Amino acid sequence: MGTSSSSGRSSSLRNNTAEPVWSVLEQTGISFASLGPLHKDRIARAFAPRIKIIALHLKAKLPSHIELSDLISAGTLGLMEAFGKFQPELGIRFETFADSRIRGAMLDELRRMDWFSRGLRQRIKKLEQIIRNFEQKHGHAPSRSDLLELTGQDRDELEATLEAVNSQIILSLDAIQDQWSQAGDGHDHREPFASVAFHDIIDKLGHLIDRLNERERLVLSLYYTEDLNMKEVALALDITEGRVSQLHSQALGKLKKMFQREYGDIN
Repeated sequence: MGTSSSSGRSSSLRNNTAEPVWSVLEQTGISFASLGPLHKDRIARAFAPRIKIIALHLKAKLPSHIELSDLISAGTLGLMEAFGKFQPELGIRFETFADSRIRGAMLDELRRMDWFSRGLRQRIKKLEQIIRNFEQKHGHAPSRSDLLELTGQDRDELEATLEAVNSQIILSLDAIQDQWSQAGDGHDHREPFASVAFHDIIDKLGHLIDRLNERERLVLSLYYTEDLNMKEVALALDITEGRVSQLHSQALGKLKKMFQREYGDIN
């Protein structure tokens, strides 16, 4: 049932004078299912702007043909899942939990829709092989002019292919970083996608990973290749879990910057 205390809460995002309407869900013993229809609708409407913000941030990293409305629809389903699965006793704020579920639902939808055509997939594979061969031969990444000559593509076609490659990698890094951020409660929250995505990144960005410092490479290797959890990585390196998390985030941030510097920013 709805509670009278909710009437004084703003239906907008958090501000300096009022808590968001969804903060009632952070009280132990109160679930979304136990609320009345009007209170449920008020919470869902108040959270809607966050879904659009997350969708806009994600769309900036995607090919232009991906519809914002599709991301928002998927994010709305993610919010509904968050309402049903949120557990306040874990001590996590609802918006933190919901944001993760919303992003996860959008990424799931992107994987489900398989938004690369067969022809584009073939161009991506060809381009990746050309880049690897060039790097092995010359010791540095090819320029746009090099790629135009080596691929035989015109400029527009090459840019579209590079955009698709960039989208794959940056989305994978974002997904992995998002999943890692959920591991702070001592549980291992990895999905199979994270490991698969990281192995794909290793294949594409091996030369960039080699530029990370030894500790950063070791953290990534132990967590993704050796399948150790966060606590086990900390024990293996004789450092705190907080330091492991810092090294992990630092490594992914460096990879994104190096990749975008060498192959162009997709935004």
